[in-house]
Amino acid sequence: MNIYEITEDYLRNETGGTIATIINKVGATPQHTGAKIFIGGDGKIFGTIGGGCLEAEVWQEARRIFNTNEIRLLHFAMNGSCVEDEGMICGGNVDVFLEPLLQKYHDVYKGIRNCTEESGHALAITTFSDRSFTKTLLYRDGKTLGDTLPENIGKNIESYFDAGKLIFHEGAIIEPIVAPSHLYIFGAGHVSQYISAIAKIAEFEVTVIDDRESFANKERFPEADEIIVEEFKSVFEHIDIKPDEYAVIVTRGHAHDAFILEEVLKKPCRYMGMIGSKRKTKIIFDHLKGEDVDENILEEEHTPFILLRKTRKKVLFDEKVINEVHAPIGIDIGAETPQEIAVSIVAELIKERRAKKGR
Repeated sequence: MNIYEITEDYLRNETGGTIATIINKVGATPQHTGAKIFIGGDGKIFGTIGGGCLEAEVWQEARRIFNTNEIRLLHFAMNGSCVEDEGMICGGNVDVFLEPLLQKYHDVYKGIRNCTEESGHALAITTFSDRSFTKTLLYRDGKTLGDTLPENIGKNIESYFDAGKLIFHEGAIIEPIVAPSHLYIFGAGHVSQYISAIAKIAEFEVTVIDDRESFANKERFPEADEIIVEEFKSVFEHIDIKPDEYAVIVTRGHAHDAFILEEVLKKPCRYMGMIGSKRKTKIIFDHLKGEDVDENILEEEHTPFILLRKTRKKVLFDEKVINEVHAPIGIDIGAETPQEIAVSIVAELIKERRAKKGR
């Protein structure tokens, strides 16, 4: 859920509200640094910072300061009686920053929303003292929205952009704002349907690609952000998978898989995964390394592996590049059904994303 879509509606209707953000945590806690909720002036709550008594107390404090335009910094020890009563096993500490939703920062909130929906990259910088605060949105090209950027922040600005996670330092909350992780799903079969649905829940931006309109359509993929119906051999003329994006190859044919993997490997991305057995994977990897493909297997399978022999080239990729491919794909959870396989694949995508962002 994009909190800033919600705030846009509340600003438009002049309803007001409070944004609550976890800005620091120590030990085991229900949510990560940067997690947010929005508590509307009408008492409705959007998003999550961990649920339970933590959210209940934040909600109560947000209601107390509503219409005061004051900030609050709350500290929670996740080992008190409230935690015990609810059966939560945490034991960590959490700092939550509450800030009022103000019309004066409408452009800042809108800019943050645009960054999360497009390919923007910016820093949301909030400084506070006593009960007042300033807010600035700084784009990587130097453009700013909101208040003037404090001088002490500008000294380490590049390191903040590259940090990849919220930093709380000396009364300043510095939060990188980036577009959601983009996932390309090649193939529109049953497994792909579930990958798309689960990945969208996990806040990936999803593009589905297949050469069959009867499979790649909004009826089968209602949650997908983009559906491309085109031959696999020509689609790479129109898409450009970036280094921080994700590609999952789950087509209906091994020859398609081999071609797509070859194209993806030319400009490796954050995650490359291909479905299939170890036998199939070895054949495709040998082909892409320019090694001899087992003739017995080719004759035994006949199609589509016979196509690989006809299209063999010299060495295409070295061992190091090939080893970056997740194949077999997904985390091993003993998955068998399309739904279970999709869960294992998206779990691996999340693991890779978290390894990048940190906790």
